[in-house]
Amino acid sequence: MAAGFQLPGNEETIDLQQQVARLQALLEASRQVHSTIHEDEVLEQVLRIVVRELEMAGAAFLGTGLSYGELPDLDLELSDGNATAAHPNVALAAGLTSYLLESREGKRMAELVVAAPDERDLTIYEADFIEGLALQAAVALENARNHKRNVEFARVQQDLDAARLIQRSLLPQELPSIEGYSVGFRSVTCYEVGGDYLDIVEQPDGSLLIAVADVAGKGLASAMMASSFRSAFRAMAVTGMPLPELATRMNQHHWAEGEEARRRYVTAIFLKLHPESGEIEVVNAGHNPGFLVAPGAEPRQFDAAGTPLGLLPGMSYSSEKCEFTPGARLLFYTDGLTEVFRGDEEFGSERLLDEFSTCPAQKADGILDALWTTLTEFSEGGPQGDDMTALALCRWTTSTMEMPA
Repeated sequence: MAAGFQLPGNEETIDLQQQVARLQALLEASRQVHSTIHEDEVLEQVLRIVVRELEMAGAAFLGTGLSYGELPDLDLELSDGNATAAHPNVALAAGLTSYLLESREGKRMAELVVAAPDERDLTIYEADFIEGLALQAAVALENARNHKRNVEFARVQQDLDAARLIQRSLLPQELPSIEGYSVGFRSVTCYEVGGDYLDIVEQPDGSLLIAVADVAGKGLASAMMASSFRSAFRAMAVTGMPLPELATRMNQHHWAEGEEARRRYVTAIFLKLHPESGEIEVVNAGHNPGFLVAPGAEPRQFDAAGTPLGLLPGMSYSSEKCEFTPGARLLFYTDGLTEVFRGDEEFGSERLLDEFSTCPAQKADGILDALWTTLTEFSEGGPQGDDMTALALCRWTTSTMEMPA
């Protein structure tokens, strides 16, 4: 077909040229819309393109306060759920057309309202262009929101990583060297930070004060409460007050911290060890029972002698004293160890006591390694459901000192 001839098919050729021009314009408009990762800039770019490039009278995004050009009296701050938000291309008034910007899941993200010049209807080419622009704007808007969420998540993750390192630094950095004894601990949080607490404080009389505690709940709020608990415990521990009095004062202090602290009460078990005499004293404040295994004796449990700390005011606590003979071993732990699951089956305290009692390792670190291995095998690689903390204390026999852990 020679150029310049006016044949019946020539109008189709002109339409094709218009389509190519429209697609080129839409491609350039899409490039501009996708050139930013900020939500407001995406929306403002769309409004400028509609008004400047298409020469519309005005355009706005309902509910955002963003507009460009001239519009009839229209509330840009509120989208009241009327017909304007129902479907794309719903006429609002003379010369007004609405387009929804939807996410990939079909959720509404924004609503674009376009005002045509002189209140006329949009041509098919204008409507087609704006519809294509709205589709590209929806993708750019969703990407901008995802980017914002990713940035916020990265910032939160950075803060949580810092909090995790700070919390790890609050655990004993060096274990005391006690002649004739072996002590070790392990603490693994369920999330970045957790509510388990463990501490070892040397007393003025040469004894050793050990605490294992568990704040109700998990995560950041419980971790903050554990830090507050640590400050109070350390302040009281250095005074050398009797163990039952320390637990009583800790309870009253936590209760006095207010309603939120009471909701995050603390179960705790305290131990005072007199290394030279080989005597231990234990106070259990609503915590899991501590285990004591000694040669030639039945395993002993230190059960709760009162409610968790901060749960009820005016509580008093009693202590248990006993000998910690050569070859004896003791285990304090949080309920994360007993609440390990394999399907619906719980590991439980009986299994833990049996594993602790029969563990062939003779020193604290070796015992904890063996317990963690057993728990991991039991859970079959399942996710950790709670913070897990344990402390083992062993008194050596003469032969133990020459054995590997």
